[in-house]
Amino acid sequence: MKDQIIKFLAYDGKISVVCSSTTNLVEEARNLHDLSPVATAALGRVLTITALIGSEMKNKTDKLTIQIKGNGPIGKMVAVSDNFPHVKACITNPRVDIPLNEFGKLDVGGVVGNQGFINVIKDIGLKEPYIGISPLTSGEIADDFANYFQTSEQKQTAVALGVLVDKNGVRASGGYIITPMPDATEEEISKVEKAIFEAGAMSKMLDSNLSLKEIAQKITGDKNIKVMDASIEPVYECGCNKEKFAEGLMTLGKDQIKELIEEDGKAEIKCQFCNKIYNFNKGELEEIWKKY
Repeated sequence: MKDQIIKFLAYDGKISVVCSSTTNLVEEARNLHDLSPVATAALGRVLTITALIGSEMKNKTDKLTIQIKGNGPIGKMVAVSDNFPHVKACITNPRVDIPLNEFGKLDVGGVVGNQGFINVIKDIGLKEPYIGISPLTSGEIADDFANYFQTSEQKQTAVALGVLVDKNGVRASGGYIITPMPDATEEEISKVEKAIFEAGAMSKMLDSNLSLKEIAQKITGDKNIKVMDASIEPVYECGCNKEKFAEGLMTLGKDQIKELIEEDGKAEIKCQFCNKIYNFNKGELEEIWKKY
């Protein structure tokens, strides 16, 4: 089954709900980066929230970058998305491994750390990109983003992200963001809070083969939830090519390229998002040098 993001409205348009299944996307990342189970769970959550926020952007040229750097052993995680959303990510320590947490679950908070920052950069065609920064609160990613929405975007939200990993890889992955509209009543908000509590983990619901609509009904308590957009299919896609890396080499400066030509006679560059390797021979480096 293809991954999907569906946008809903509950309680007659007063509650916005965006739900996603990202199992294929996260499995692709696991394979590309050879992720350990706990790194799969951590980066999978970051990819899922990036896809969810990316799907809110309006234009094809818009670009979202999310950086998470905590004091845990996983190091830095970076995910990038357009509005499709095509999503890609890189990670400092893909093979990180620590014992399970006290609940017998993969310890995402332990590998990410609870001190550090989330940076959200939205390049949406304005003179300057929007940059939102908020501190990590738990390293569990979902709580950290609920805090980010509240502190940086002044939005009350409920965020859930879940990745279920077994010996064969990613069994289920997905997430949701619920945002009350200004006209939502206290009663409607408390109904949603109660429904979220009773629904349980997002990855478990997906693993139980519930559809995104059934999940949206479950987490809001509204059986009459309306589907607003069911056309979004997030994918892991890097989009790198040799031309882009040639442009990247240009930024090294004329002297450094000359040094590469004279000392090595070649250059090898590895894409951090998909691990593809691009080789430049002496002639190609000389062509780049001549462009200065």
